[in-house]
Amino acid sequence: MEEESMSSSHDQNVVVDVAKSRISDFWKLEDYWAIWIGFAVLIVAYICFASSGPQADAQKQLAPLLTVLETEQQRAPFKTIAWHNANSKKDGVQTRKNEAGQFFSRYLATPARWSNNPLGAFLLSDDDAKAKREGAVAAHDKAKAALAAALSTAQAAEEAAAAAQFADASLNTAATAAIDKWQAEVKKEGRAKDAANVKPFNLFTTLPLFALGLGLLFSVGALFMGWSVPRFLVGFFGVFFVAVLAMLLGNQTEMRYYGISAEAWAIGLGMLVANTVKTPEWLKPGLQVEYYIKTGLVLLGAEILLSKLLAIGTAGIFVAWAVTPTVLIVTFIFGQKVLKMESKKLNVVISADMSVCGTSAAIATAAACKAKKEELTVAIGISLAFTATMMILMPMGIKALGLNQVLGGAWIGGVIDSTGAVTASGAFLGPVAMTVAATVKMIQNVLIGFTAFAVAIYWVTYEDREHGAPINPFEIWHRFPKFVIGFFLASVAFSYVAGQAGSAVGDAVVDQGVIRGLTGGLRGWLFAFAFTAIGLSTDFRALAPYFKGGKAVILYVTGQSFNLFLTLLAAYLMYEIVFPEITLSLLKG
Repeated sequence: MEEESMSSSHDQNVVVDVAKSRISDFWKLEDYWAIWIGFAVLIVAYICFASSGPQADAQKQLAPLLTVLETEQQRAPFKTIAWHNANSKKDGVQTRKNEAGQFFSRYLATPARWSNNPLGAFLLSDDDAKAKREGAVAAHDKAKAALAAALSTAQAAEEAAAAAQFADASLNTAATAAIDKWQAEVKKEGRAKDAANVKPFNLFTTLPLFALGLGLLFSVGALFMGWSVPRFLVGFFGVFFVAVLAMLLGNQTEMRYYGISAEAWAIGLGMLVANTVKTPEWLKPGLQVEYYIKTGLVLLGAEILLSKLLAIGTAGIFVAWAVTPTVLIVTFIFGQKVLKMESKKLNVVISADMSVCGTSAAIATAAACKAKKEELTVAIGISLAFTATMMILMPMGIKALGLNQVLGGAWIGGVIDSTGAVTASGAFLGPVAMTVAATVKMIQNVLIGFTAFAVAIYWVTYEDREHGAPINPFEIWHRFPKFVIGFFLASVAFSYVAGQAGSAVGDAVVDQGVIRGLTGGLRGWLFAFAFTAIGLSTDFRALAPYFKGGKAVILYVTGQSFNLFLTLLAAYLMYEIVFPEITLSLLKG
């Protein structure tokens, strides 16, 4: 009896200890600190751009414009001059244009584009800005004259169509063509105006303050997690410096043209340092890859808005959600059964990276299956190399095949890994392709959390059991990347905010406020830190076994080839056969 009592007491103590450890996870694990920091930023962004005050201001500005849009849409069978003017003003209603938005814009600024002089990416003096404005004035004046002429022609064509009560098809067609030409001149004049309104900037003053502020913010989590705050701060500033250098190189004109992004430079520079002069010891406490990118992924959740997912319809959802898991599973099976990959963890991380959405999915999947740091680095490195190639080749192939912008954009969005690369690649085809590609990719991004959860379940119930470990339901929760909860909560919260505000106001305060005003820019910085930290902590000798026999590259190429075929097939079926009305609607705008 005494032994039973002691055993029972011991079991109770174990339960209590486990409960205490679970509770302490909330302030000791970086997954939770990614959520706390991410939501602190989101709350600030909400207060500045989406709370009742900014919403009321946006509503006041938008109400008369929406009335004009509705009236004009009913009045004529085409988009009139008044409709375009009202729509342009509607798009210009952005809560990020307030004082808070201007403040964040100044401190979140990255090195500007440059061609021959890297100093120009950081500093543009008053005199240089004035000289650029003076040089652009003549071009702007010319653009304004062309715009005025095009507007006059469009007005005459529209008046002729209106005089016939819009019953003459030929007059309507002529008016539409004249208005389209006028809109083309509007865009040219806008670009000339931007060039003529160039403003001075000095990143040498803003970047150090931004680094200090962000370093202190992340130091709060470092303190509670038991890290040395001074050592973390010093390492963080080193990571920040290398990340800025990577952004500088990524924004060089020719680098941008060939798709050699800041992310690729961040990993490349980091690897160069790590495998030549070696990463200094003082820098290593700042190499917190998951801390940075998990926080960035929580912020990404605010960009996944339900209204945007539904806007592209069932077609886009099918392309993203049916193809992606199919490609992931088939690629994983191919890696195990055909290639006989030595590491199942490397196999699933590459499969998720390639099929879902690149780096973000790789990070979440690696956490779910407890992959090694080297395995994650291999997957990300391969992904970045092929992404840079595909973002250039895919638009060329789509044009050669003669595909329309909707089909081409959906194909790009479902195949290319990085969200930024998807947008840039879609832009090569046109604005419709860019929108469709970005939306399909956004729908695909939702699968990050589901993929991580599915991998965690699979690994605990099958892979670990295969190695003799008992099935433990709590292990699934332990493996599940907790930051994904923050990702979903952010998505739900801001989808609700946008939905309650209505389409136009929601766009003004969430997309053109919260996201573009603060969270999107900060997320870009956090991803840059993560890529830099990956490079600085990577030893080529540790990676060599994973590239042995070229299996990792073969896996990615084979899986991506299957992805290319299946995504195109699904996009064609959805947008051309099942829902052609969606394609027609998107192409008409």
